[in-house]
Parts: sequence; structure tokens; C-alpha cells
Amino acid sequence: MTLSEIRCCVIIPTYNNRNTLRRVIDGVLQHATGQEVIVVNDGSTDDTARILGGYGSKIRVLDNTVNKGKGFSLRKAFAEAVRLGFENAITIDSDGQHLPSDIPLFIEAARQNPGALLMGSRNMKQEGVPGKSSFGNKFSNFWFKLETGLTLPDTQTGFRLYPLGPLKRMSLFTTKFETEIEVIVKMAWKDVPIIPIDIQVIYDKDERVTHFRPFRDFTRISILNTWLVTLTLVYYLPRRLFRYIRKKGLWKIIREEAVKPGESNLSKARSVGFGFFMGIVPIWGFQLMVGIPLSILFRMNKVLFLTAAHISIPPAIPFIIYASYKFGGLFYRNGAQITSWENLTLKSIHVNLVQYLIGGTLLAAAAGAVGFVASFVLLSLLRPKR
Repeated sequence: MTLSEIRCCVIIPTYNNRNTLRRVIDGVLQHATGQEVIVVNDGSTDDTARILGGYGSKIRVLDNTVNKGKGFSLRKAFAEAVRLGFENAITIDSDGQHLPSDIPLFIEAARQNPGALLMGSRNMKQEGVPGKSSFGNKFSNFWFKLETGLTLPDTQTGFRLYPLGPLKRMSLFTTKFETEIEVIVKMAWKDVPIIPIDIQVIYDKDERVTHFRPFRDFTRISILNTWLVTLTLVYYLPRRLFRYIRKKGLWKIIREEAVKPGESNLSKARSVGFGFFMGIVPIWGFQLMVGIPLSILFRMNKVLFLTAAHISIPPAIPFIIYASYKFGGLFYRNGAQITSWENLTLKSIHVNLVQYLIGGTLLAAAAGAVGFVASFVLLSLLRPKR
């Protein structure tokens, strides 16, 4: 098995890793020939340039005049790989934590799964794994699942095989460590299969040099995840849901979720009640953006929640707003009815808005309670007890 069989190159981004760089390149060259190895020198200030110069034509070197970041270097190497006609690219870190001897695992998996993104999966529980690496991985895994609906054991690994086809049609805007997160999320959004591959990992504190800065880079990653979650809620999640409904049929999905074993009637009723509440509560435009993460957090039935939340379909919205306003009048007597332009003042607008917000919130709570009780009774009558 060789890299040429899957038209693949190996990309090694490096920045001041003189202690381990030679060992990594030598290991990679055992599985690569000619110009299949692309090393990006990201403005190193140690003797990295001298080390790379010693390999001559065995490797292809790209230079950044100043340190631009890992993401910038990867994007530069991807563009070069596409220009050279490669269809896949394996990335491996130069800090020595990855073993090039695992490259055949990626080659074989790529042959069996053409077009898939292969993610090296490290054993983060083994002895010697830094605490911040373990925490960062769990942090990243959580956000990846929220943004894509997929579960991966290791979303921060730098040992991967990328299919280059999807990358050619992808717009990336990050340039640091967070680029590796941006890429896999956007590939998942493009329905690229993502497959984890068990790999070995070495953390040698005497040789390994990491340039990850916890505060600065976690801040960048958090900003990226905030943006990706927003896109997920307003576009990609509704799109996935619509495609799933169109493929399987709405009523069939609802029926299956209603009788789905392994979930109690109480849990299902709670999902329906919460859906009614979020469908009416007066935070228009943000109801699903708030409700979906909460339904995931509290492990509700997402299908039943979304179905109930659609109580506020467009034709019903004027009636909900009117009912909310009138319901609020039972608890908040404003005495400032707007009947003409003369009494349209900031004060009258304020008190009427307060009446609507109070009424909408209380009406949402009442509808949620009624929905919970009614669905619980109905499910108890129609669905066998566990």
C-alpha cells in the first residue's frame, strides 16, 4: 500500500520543532516518494530551515516569511496539493506526538472509504497525556456534536486524511489552531463521511514543543464555535431536519418518536410541553435558537419538541400575539388603550408592550402545562407502560 494508490500527499506544518522535526520527516519518507511530502515552515526562528535544506529534492518546502499560524500553513499546503493534482492529503504534526508508522492505517481506510475524512483517534486516557490536552479535546468534542450531530472520540487530533475535493469548494476564514475545527465542521455540513482511526500517540515532555496558548487559543476557538453554533441553529440544523423529514415523512417520524421504546411517557410529555412553551414565549426569532440547545441539554425528545414548537406557524402568529396581549390584561391593568394617534405615546407603547410580554410568558407557561398534562394522559392511555 502506497500513497500513490490513493493519490495522496503528506503535509507537515512546522514551527520551531527542531527537536522532533527530523524524526517525523524521516518516518514519513519511509511511506512517501518523490514530491509527496509537503513541509510548511511557518516562519521558524530556530534551525528548521537548515534541517529542511538537508533533504534536498526528497521533500517540497513552502515557507512563510513570518509566523502565520497552523491554519494558514495548512490552507497554503492544501492549495499546493490541489495544484499538484493530489486527491487526498494526510496531515501530521511535527512535534513528535504522532507516529508516521500509522500512515498505512490511513491508506487502507482511504481505499475502503473513498472520499471520507479520516480522523486519527488518540487514547486520551493513557498515562502522560497533559491535562489541558484531555480537557481541550472534551471541550472540542462537545461543540462538534452540537454543531453537526455527530460524535467523534478525538476532534483535536492533527493526524488526519483530508479528501481535497470538498476543500476546493470550501471557504475558510480562520488561520490558527481553530482552522482544524472549522474544516471538520464544514465537511460534516457537506455530508462528507467522517471516520475515526485508532492511532498511537507519544507525549515526551523533554522533546515535545507545543505552541498552543490556552487562554488566547481557547478564546479564538470559543469565538469560532459561537459563530458555528449560530449558523447551525439558523440554517444547517433546519436544513438537515427538512431533508430528513422529506426523506422519511413527517407523520411517520412523529409516530415513531411517540412510540419510541426506551423513553418514558413522562419524558415525552415533558418534550411536548416544553415545545408548546417555546413556541409561544415572546422571543420571536430566537425561540428555536434557545429551545434546541435546551432540549439537547435536558435530553428531551427533539422531534416531539420541534413538532410542538410549531404551534406558532405563521397563520397562528397573529392569534397568539392577540391572545397574549389579552391574557396579559388579566394581570397587568395598564389603562392606556391606543385608540388614535393622539394617545400613541412612548408611555402608552411601553405599558402595552409590558402587558403583551407578561401575557405571552404566562400564556406560554399555561400552554406548556396543558400540553404536558394532555400528552402525558394520552400517552399513558395509548402507549404500553415500560
